[in-house]
Amino acid sequence: MNRNNLALQIALALVLVLIAAFAGQVRKWQNNWRSATRIMPVTSEKVAEFDREEVDVPPSDGPPEVLVKFREGVSEETVKAITAKLHDRVEDEIEAVAGLAAIDDLDNREAELIASEYRRLPEVEYAEPSFEISLEHGGGGFKHLHPNDPRFGDQWALANYGRDGGKDGADISAMRAWSTTTGSDEVVVAVLDSGVDYTHRDLVNNIWVRPVQIKQYEDREIGAIEDTSGYNAIENSGDPMDENGHGTHCAGIIGAEGGNEIGISGVNWKVKIMPLKFMNKNGFGNTKDAIEAINYVINRKRAGVNVRVISASWGSTVRSKALEDVIRKAYEADILFVAASGNASANTDQSPHYPSSYPVANVISVAALKRDDQLASFSNYGAKSVHVAAPGAGILSTWLDDEYEERSGTSMATPVVAGVAALILSKRPKLGVDELRSILLKSVDKVPALTGKTVTGGRINAAKAVGGS
Repeated sequence: MNRNNLALQIALALVLVLIAAFAGQVRKWQNNWRSATRIMPVTSEKVAEFDREEVDVPPSDGPPEVLVKFREGVSEETVKAITAKLHDRVEDEIEAVAGLAAIDDLDNREAELIASEYRRLPEVEYAEPSFEISLEHGGGGFKHLHPNDPRFGDQWALANYGRDGGKDGADISAMRAWSTTTGSDEVVVAVLDSGVDYTHRDLVNNIWVRPVQIKQYEDREIGAIEDTSGYNAIENSGDPMDENGHGTHCAGIIGAEGGNEIGISGVNWKVKIMPLKFMNKNGFGNTKDAIEAINYVINRKRAGVNVRVISASWGSTVRSKALEDVIRKAYEADILFVAASGNASANTDQSPHYPSSYPVANVISVAALKRDDQLASFSNYGAKSVHVAAPGAGILSTWLDDEYEERSGTSMATPVVAGVAALILSKRPKLGVDELRSILLKSVDKVPALTGKTVTGGRINAAKAVGGS
């Protein structure tokens, strides 16, 4: 063999080795790709599936984006198949409303885009984003009972003597009501807010503690929660400690302990406050967490807790069908829902505010009055949609770290009405929610400034509500 032929054969052999090596690398690439993504047959139930151990799929970094109501008869297996197909997961099922689920999109896309995908599905009744919610800041001659709380004189909502530009008697007649009842620790009021400082010295004896005979809260998706003193829907925990102050302020209006020679008095001297936290320290929350908290209240009511009233000092102009549905379930559970009318100086007959504008039979919408019996400039109103008014400007109540502060808003008027509802129940514990609501709306003092502004045209009167003289 000559030297030229030998060189040609060596070159050919090297080419064949290189081709074989390249083909092997291609097969390796193909195998690696197939192991990461398994393409499934295109059917009504399955699409591409992802192996999370091999594919870098970023986890969701926020709360569930959408609330989806699946139609009656849609199985849990079908729901899981649908969410898997859309690369989502069911974060929680809302037991109080059949078929309602909080959906977490694993790709963190825009909530409205996700909701629109679900709306197009025949298995879905409705779908909506879990939107953001914000807080709503902003007598003589009669038998009566005067508390010994040192700052009671600053609580014009309970006893207005006309000081500081006020109008004598422009209050809720609390002292006359207290001659009949000062409340009962058998009545539970849920404060759906930023939580409550349950260690506050003027609240601690009136904080609800889960009775030993009531089992701890359990949710199929979330698991067991040791809800000793309420529920935190943000963290799905049993610690609803307030970091904002708003919820603690509302709780004090309802039930700061009266007659204990400390601070102030609530509308109820004795009551049980159930703290619910769905607002963060900055005063913001979302519909999903609000729904989770209401779902918790319904569960506790069915478990045997005598929770009869939810006080909701917050709102939005965005209507949520899911939130409306769960409030309706609270009505079916015999729970009153007292809500702030809002602080936009708006007519809610024309520009609704939610949840106070939901047409649900347990909802009472509350406007705010000043100490001179005039409608507060910030308060929403509505001859058809706002039911009653209560003091809501310059209201002194409990605050974080054993403090007391004045705040204004329909947020402050709302717990006044919730507190009067609890007073009624302390005397008539077997009242149903329809009759309770009716008594509240009939127990008013007519106020000229409210003519054409609210359904009742009046300010809540606690003495009339409890039948006091």
